[in-house]
Amino acid sequence: MALDQTFVGRTYPPTAPYEVGREKIREFAEAVGDTNPAYTDAQAAKVLGHSDVIAPPTFVFSITFKAAGQVIEDPQLGLDYGRVVHGDQKFAYARPVRAGDRLTVTSTIEAIKSMAGNDILDIRGEVHDEAGEHVVTAWTKLVARAAEEA
Repeated sequence: MALDQTFVGRTYPPTAPYEVGREKIREFAEAVGDTNPAYTDAQAAKVLGHSDVIAPPTFVFSITFKAAGQVIEDPQLGLDYGRVVHGDQKFAYARPVRAGDRLTVTSTIEAIKSMAGNDILDIRGEVHDEAGEHVVTAWTKLVARAAEEA
């Protein structure tokens, strides 16, 4: 069954603040194999003009995807997560994520399409710091594969 088109434009409440820690940034950089010293060394980050270590660009995915869970788990939407694959991801930064940031995410359904029996769901996550300043916008595309016929 196709997803309900009336959900396009629906915005979900902001998440509780997520505090970005130096250790989480270091672990993430290590996991993705990025050795940029600005991710692990506060002095290296300061030389580049940052107040503390910064996070690799894809670090914010872990925060925005968790926030998208509000959309995914909305029983009224009717998404069968067992058939979902990650289709695409992109980010538009106002500034880098820094250690010490307390970030909230507000998720909005931007688009719902059906193609060849597959449902395609586009979710936009607006990330703000505790002062309310915009940090990054993340777009996540999820594809719910068509159910196999019996």
